[in-house]
Amino acid sequence: MPTYFVTFTSYGTWLHGDERGSHDRKGTTERTARLAPDPALEAQMRLRMKHAPITLSGSMRKVVRESIAEHCDYRGWRVLELNVRTNHVHLVVRADAAGSRVLNSIKARATRSLREAQLLEADRPVWTERGSCRVMKTAEDVASACDYVRNGQGADLPDD
Repeated sequence: MPTYFVTFTSYGTWLHGDERGSHDRKGTTERTARLAPDPALEAQMRLRMKHAPITLSGSMRKVVRESIAEHCDYRGWRVLELNVRTNHVHLVVRADAAGSRVLNSIKARATRSLREAQLLEADRPVWTERGSCRVMKTAEDVASACDYVRNGQGADLPDD
């Protein structure tokens, strides 16, 4: 069963051109090209937004975290590490499904849970259109991804 390192961001919080850099997908492969910071591109992307950015509150993060864990358990996927931040989610998961299915079903379930908890309006996008779902090829890759998710995100954030 493959292990994936899944990352996705909340709507409007990390646009192309951002000073932290971003990735531009090429074709239909998982390969991406690194984009250098570009304030003009970021401003252009911001103008195209139809809604305000989504910053996840403590109660929203808790709902997202619990829904991802429950969804993975239901699917028989093993969560190795999970960290829900104010503007992104990192997950290391062992799953018997294609990476795109893992990514999309987790985002969909988290969105539904936020709406059911009435923490988000029905017409608001929560996540960016895509995300990253990289296959971890070695035990060292898995260990490194787990360490990054557990220890590389800064201090733990409180739930509301």
